[in-house]
Amino acid sequence: MSTLTGHLGPQVGMGESALSSVTIVALTNTLNHRTKQIMADKGSAEAPREAKLEAQIKSADMTDDMQQEVIEVAQEAMGRFTIEKDIAQQIKKTFDERKGPTWHCIVGRNFGSFVTHETKHFIYFYLGHCAILLFKTQ
Repeated sequence: MSTLTGHLGPQVGMGESALSSVTIVALTNTLNHRTKQIMADKGSAEAPREAKLEAQIKSADMTDDMQQEVIEVAQEAMGRFTIEKDIAQQIKKTFDERKGPTWHCIVGRNFGSFVTHETKHFIYFYLGHCAILLFKTQ
């Protein structure tokens, strides 16, 4: 956890209450960044994203239509959440509701897996630097 320190006192030759606009902008940017860090640390649902991440499918046993649906659901989840567990939970719950139980979802940057799945119900892909594994079991 980082600590924010700074001096907001008077600046030489500028009077007692004057802060330069550069100092204010830098402090504002630092505080905004720190606020986003705190929200992410607390599991905030807010994860502002500029553009949708492009999917790179690594392995799939799934129809093209369902693959596209998975990617859209994952993009939406990554737009809403910053914590991998929350992203995985959103994807899993969405597919349990839409396609029936039981779906399993793993989201992360570094994991190994070996799974048994129902035929035509498996996909492993990347969105940005994040890997997503989604599969269905009986």
